[in-house]
Amino acid sequence: MSDVRNYLLTVDRDKGEASVIARGAASKLESQQLTLLAIVQSLGEYIVDEDAILRSRAVTFLSQVIKALDPTFLSRQQIHVLCQFLCERIEDGGALDGLAKLQELERFTKDMAIMVLRAMLERFQDLQIRLQPQRLQILEFLNGLMSKHRSAIKSLHSESLVGIVDLVSGEKDPRNLMIVFSILKVIMVEWDIVDHAQNLFDAVFCYFPITFRPPPDDPYGITAQDLKSRLRGCIAATQYFAPYAFPQLIDKLDSSSPGVKKDVLQTITACVSSYDITTMTIYSTIFWDSLKYEILNVQEEDVAEEALVAIRAIAERLSNGPTSTDPQSPLATYMRPIMKECSEYLEAPLHKQSKAAGQILHSIGTASSLALVLVVRSVVPHLLALYWDANSTSKQRALLEALLEILKPTQIYYGVASNAKRPNPENPLQSFKDSLFEIFSQALMSTAKEEVSFRVVALKSLLLLCCLQAYLKENEVGMAVQYFDEIVLSENTLGTDGLRNAALQGLVDISMMKPAIILDITFPAFMATLPEIVPKDNNDYKFTLEALARISVERSTSDTLIRRLLSRLDIILLNSVPLSYPHAILSTLHYVFYQRSLTSDPNLGIYFDKIAGILSRAAIASTRVGLSMTLTETRTMELLGRLCCLTVRTLDTRKQRSVAQQVYTLFSDGVMFVPVPFRQNVSETQKRTMVLSTYLLAGVAKDVSLPYHYPASADLLNDLVRMSVFETSHVIRDSLLQQTALLVNKFTPNNCLHYVTDILWSSIIGLLQTNNLSTNSIRAVFWIAKGLILKLADTDELLHRLLALLNSKIHGNTAARGFVLLLAPDEIVSKENGAVIRILANQKVFNICMPEIAKAFKKSDTTVKSNLLIALSGILRFIAPEVLLPELETLLPLLLQSLYLDDSDVKAASIETITMICHENPIAVQGHIFNLVSQLLKCAADPKSNTPKARYSATRCLRSLPGKLEKRTLLPFRVAVTKGILIVLDDSKRHVRKEAVECRSSWLSLDETDDDDD
Repeated sequence: MSDVRNYLLTVDRDKGEASVIARGAASKLESQQLTLLAIVQSLGEYIVDEDAILRSRAVTFLSQVIKALDPTFLSRQQIHVLCQFLCERIEDGGALDGLAKLQELERFTKDMAIMVLRAMLERFQDLQIRLQPQRLQILEFLNGLMSKHRSAIKSLHSESLVGIVDLVSGEKDPRNLMIVFSILKVIMVEWDIVDHAQNLFDAVFCYFPITFRPPPDDPYGITAQDLKSRLRGCIAATQYFAPYAFPQLIDKLDSSSPGVKKDVLQTITACVSSYDITTMTIYSTIFWDSLKYEILNVQEEDVAEEALVAIRAIAERLSNGPTSTDPQSPLATYMRPIMKECSEYLEAPLHKQSKAAGQILHSIGTASSLALVLVVRSVVPHLLALYWDANSTSKQRALLEALLEILKPTQIYYGVASNAKRPNPENPLQSFKDSLFEIFSQALMSTAKEEVSFRVVALKSLLLLCCLQAYLKENEVGMAVQYFDEIVLSENTLGTDGLRNAALQGLVDISMMKPAIILDITFPAFMATLPEIVPKDNNDYKFTLEALARISVERSTSDTLIRRLLSRLDIILLNSVPLSYPHAILSTLHYVFYQRSLTSDPNLGIYFDKIAGILSRAAIASTRVGLSMTLTETRTMELLGRLCCLTVRTLDTRKQRSVAQQVYTLFSDGVMFVPVPFRQNVSETQKRTMVLSTYLLAGVAKDVSLPYHYPASADLLNDLVRMSVFETSHVIRDSLLQQTALLVNKFTPNNCLHYVTDILWSSIIGLLQTNNLSTNSIRAVFWIAKGLILKLADTDELLHRLLALLNSKIHGNTAARGFVLLLAPDEIVSKENGAVIRILANQKVFNICMPEIAKAFKKSDTTVKSNLLIALSGILRFIAPEVLLPELETLLPLLLQSLYLDDSDVKAASIETITMICHENPIAVQGHIFNLVSQLLKCAADPKSNTPKARYSATRCLRSLPGKLEKRTLLPFRVAVTKGILIVLDDSKRHVRKEAVECRSSWLSLDETDDDDD
């Protein structure tokens, strides 16, 4: 039996086996067991059969044989014969597959490509009545042929152009249209289309505007924007379309649909950017007459914005012509009527069209430096005259706003940060400098204090002048800085926050350009307002410190600020002052240090020595009764510690070794202050110094030796645990526990971990055997465990032992709440401080704990089940979605159970996880929708039992369900939700009420008819 007959008998029942037969025939051909002539002749009786399906399968067999052959096997003559054979049968299914393979071969010639194209144009004239998959195959083949053999097809000139346009015209399927637009754009760009421009244009513009909406869950992923972009590329492909495109685009601007208008405007912009200057010169003024309506009589803001973009694009395109401001240049000709009309609108500054005129001039000014010069020379003198003649503050404000809009583009071409190449080296504002400076200064400082919005505009305008290159003199910038200083320091009445903040931002901007002026003028003025020792009753010093921190952006200014604040801190810490003042200074120092790069700071050592001196004084002060308590207050210790940590971790290794030896002595001589570890009956103030020790230890690199080494470090760990267990101050206790975790994680080598686990195992055994241990004991266990788990040391055994604590009737609930500590981010035990935090630590904890919790949940009593759910909630907060989702079948029932707990925090965490699941895998939730909706409603509407966070999370989860789950699933609950959520609309918290409004709207939008349509 011949291969072709065997193939035909097999292909219906087993396409895979049929392919094997075709590949076998190809192997025989390559091994010369079979000839190409023999294969073609074996097709004879089938390719002339009246049955179209049989003919198609016979040709498909030949195509599969061709595809299976080595690319170099066929000779040029054989390719030509096969190409001719398949072209004669191109209408039979399968022929295109063979031709597609042949046209990829190196020996496929130009003549063959022409033969194939002519066959397609002749035989596929009925393309649009064929089924979509067939049309798609033909179009993809044509696209491939044009990509590989474009020069051959292009050599046919009008024949290929007209033929291809006729072939693809009338297509409607989005997938096919994406290919059609690509094919036609190639012709538009590379063919000589002068005599065929209108036919080509009509072939694509008939689809404009695109109104396609993809069906829900469209597997092909083609969006309306994809089609719009592809079509827009065709319309903008060549300037030969201008006589046809521009009139029709302008006509379509009359559409009542904002979406159509945006599409038109974006297409105009694309054409403007693509067509040549000669073409745009002809149509530029016509476009202005059409586009101005959308801006001056704005109905939709986004439409007006697109119109501004189009107007700017025209100016930018025309700017690429003659580089001069010749009144007869295309750019000047285009801008002349624009500037004339805008100037007329500015004469009525309170009219809404005046604001639009300012926006137009601003947009054009950003197009090029030439356009900006024309705008400034034509409009600014007129605006200045109008300003001086204005008889009301409201008119002056409107004119100043328009002037500011016109001046803003100068920053692009003449600003300090500008790198633009300017054909005109002189700033066009130069001749108006004195007038502008006078107007802005007078408006800022001489206008009534109540005119805040007017003064803000004046301030921004004055700042703009300060930021221009070589524009204002140093003394003029200094005068502006004095104005800004006065506003920041003096104008603190109600309603002036916007002006103060704008002035402060102005000082920040000037500080980056001219730090010397800020140092000479602003720093003395601001520092003079800071109290020497005791602040007054008001909190003005806080704003001053914030302002100093913000303007200290350059190294020179921040260096000065740091030195002065450290000196001021030295003075006030010696006295009894309100704690808020030193706290504000310490916070400011921390902010400034954090904002700058300390790694290569030459003054870092000097700064740290001063800070170390303060630490030493704090340590000594903690031992003396009756001295100022400012240094030994808990919050002071925390802020001082944060500052230490930030500086220590950027010190060099030699300096860090010195710091490591002083972690507990705190740079004292060891006589006036005795380190706290291993001491009994330590006072409260002395124990607070352990906060400083913790921060110092956090800043030290992990490879630096500490004063204690194992086994002595094990004794230190035991003592830290002892102190934490009996500590009543939560700040000191947390600091001790953080220090414990830090020692375990960062400074315990792997060969000494057994010392840590010995402490831990004995502690856990004590918890299981003793009923009177405190909550602090359990906290200590989990902090030590945290240090080990983050570095993945003894993780399996450790987690199993911790999970065993959940069965305890006495300690189970407290232990369950400890699980949240294991993976929670921490300020001290962090990567920034050199802690060892493995990437897979979170996943490891989840993979061990979740199956164990799920297994134990099935056989536990109510109390233990509650402990298990609390522990699981603590872990899930820090687990990535990609880790959770594969375990949903086991995890989701547990999460739903946790919604029945009384613990509001646990509920909030579980709801957030459920919300994530609804977004990532909504199908998993559908089977639990009844319980989920009822519990979420109960949680959201019960402020007595649930925290605002839990109520907000429940409401947000409810809102997320429509649009994620199938409508038919949610419709039975629509009435219950929309009614039940009414209670939440009266919640005491604004963010909960806002979420409730959106939630109710989301559920009300569910429509039964829409669901049926889907």
